[in-house]
Amino acid sequence: MKGLFLIIAALAVLYAGSYGWIRLTSVGRWERDGHDYVILPRQTVVYYFYRPLMLVDARLTGMRFHIGPHR
Repeated sequence: MKGLFLIIAALAVLYAGSYGWIRLTSVGRWERDGHDYVILPRQTVVYYFYRPLMLVDARLTGMRFHIGPHR
């Protein structure tokens, strides 16, 4: 049982850490509205995978998110 808990905890840390890496390395400012956005890759799988953390992040920090670059 302890081993299962450690595996789940490690996966949670990897999930949050990988989201943090994307969050820190993918921020861009859209000149049209002057707001910062996390620009996600065009793969919608990434969007849906990190969606729960993005909702919390947006609520706490006001960050905005966008799939692919702005046009």
